[in-house]
Amino acid sequence: MPAVVTEARLNALDGWSMEAKVQVRELMTRSVTVASPEDTLKTAARKMVEAGCGILPVGENDRLIGMLSDRDIVVRAVAEGLDPASCPVRAVMSPDVKYCYEDESTDDLARNMATLQVKRLPVLDRHKRLVGIVSLGDMAIEPGAKEEAKDALAGISQPS
Repeated sequence: MPAVVTEARLNALDGWSMEAKVQVRELMTRSVTVASPEDTLKTAARKMVEAGCGILPVGENDRLIGMLSDRDIVVRAVAEGLDPASCPVRAVMSPDVKYCYEDESTDDLARNMATLQVKRLPVLDRHKRLVGIVSLGDMAIEPGAKEEAKDALAGISQPS
């Protein structure tokens, strides 16, 4: 009797699946500009302009120790009268770093972004080394992650 060929059997035979999940490493931006905690806010802002981004990971001794956003500079420094030319990044960065791993699925990424209510996350390898950054926009333009992007946006948009 001939074997019945089902979609599941075909998938098992050739390693292909219609439900293959997109991993973070497939859509993250790999070239990431990093700020030092001792950089001035002016230097960090210049790095943001050059990189065309609104957030910088802050690294020290080969470790991620914080995140600095353009909003941090405005709300925590400029609005408080601190001088961007002399104020160090460390004084206004967010030290509580939220991140994801490069081998996580976009389902996990969307769930984390929605829960944390963030639009960008640094991406680490399993040795906790920075390997990239991923944004809600990265998910939105990835055909295999559009539904996850919608779910993330819905969670991000909820009042906290």
